[in-house]
Amino acid sequence: MRSTDSTRIYFDRAAEELDLSDNMRKLLLTAKREVQVQIPVELDSGELTTFIGYRVQHNDARGPLKGGLRYHHEVDLDEVRALASLMTWKTAVVNIPYGGAKGGIALDPAARSRHELERITRRFVDAIHDLFGPDVDIPAPDMGTSSETMAWIMNQYGKYHGFSPACVTGKPVEYHGIAGREEATGRGVGILTTKLLSRLGKKLPGTRVAIQGFGNVGTHTAKFLHDAECRIVAVSDATAGFHRAEGIDVLAALRHAGANRGRLEGFTGGDAISNAELLAMDVDVLIPAALGGVLNASNAASVRAPVIIEAANAPVEPEADAIFESKGIISLPDILANSGGVTASWFEWVQNRQHYQWGLNRVRQELDKILGDAFEQVWQLSQSRNLPLRTAAYMVGVGRVARATVLGGLA
Repeated sequence: MRSTDSTRIYFDRAAEELDLSDNMRKLLLTAKREVQVQIPVELDSGELTTFIGYRVQHNDARGPLKGGLRYHHEVDLDEVRALASLMTWKTAVVNIPYGGAKGGIALDPAARSRHELERITRRFVDAIHDLFGPDVDIPAPDMGTSSETMAWIMNQYGKYHGFSPACVTGKPVEYHGIAGREEATGRGVGILTTKLLSRLGKKLPGTRVAIQGFGNVGTHTAKFLHDAECRIVAVSDATAGFHRAEGIDVLAALRHAGANRGRLEGFTGGDAISNAELLAMDVDVLIPAALGGVLNASNAASVRAPVIIEAANAPVEPEADAIFESKGIISLPDILANSGGVTASWFEWVQNRQHYQWGLNRVRQELDKILGDAFEQVWQLSQSRNLPLRTAAYMVGVGRVARATVLGGLA
């Protein structure tokens, strides 16, 4: 199923509950602007290659557009379009004053040198610099990009528009970023996992957790839940997967990945398993924290975890979602579960605008409060209307965007 089809299905369920008109639905689903650009770059070998870059600016009814920039060889317009709409609902769910956007360049970052990636990034900024900025559209890191990528973007943007650190978030702390931004998405996943388990009457110590994906989000999620005395019994990434019933030594796994270019391959702290085996493992909580669409019609029936926390973007396809609902599996949707990153990005943007910086403790306290308030609103709506958490979360997000659209005189 195409990414846009999946997000449309979830949107429509919320729209039905909200009783939105057909015209309002069409307005909210249609992107404000979609940009595709050529990025001709000379590689280290001297070869001239053209990459394709995308930026979809979905909806700015609630504020400047906000969304990550990903580098992945499977990036295409349909994926970016779907992810941009998810950002619109995500920023609205946590009630921060942003709209939604997304960007991407179709390339494999592992196959490109650091110098090639810098040239590609700067050429991309050359092509779209007049379409983004602190009051218009603020990019951030995503899959395949990093704080260093954001530093290149800020520097290149400044060549056209002057010093403007708020034009992009997720920057290095030493280059106008904030402490706690790199951990924010994973920490947010951990915070919301504990809040959901508490609402379900489950105790954290000894809770068995499997995490698919051991990049930025997966590693910080693992550390947070490990510190909360959960038992991380399985972890995996694109290179390898491991299971240990007594619990993976999370700190050892983090050290191994850190010394191995972020790869779990070669880790000796557990029995080797495949990603498919991890997704079907008998655990208390399953956390997909890698690519979208990993839980689908072909494997949903084999999932045994009673709770799924969607740390990745769009990891559950609608067919799988229906199977989970029929089995009583509770899924905390991506637009809430992984919203810690964009929330911390808002903190960074606010500080850049004020030329002021918070300490790590305040970043964490503010993150906990905002995510906690958002979770409680979604939980209460879910309970009062007897709706899945996904539909409740979409109702909160879509409802806020629709209301802002009406108040702004656009409908």
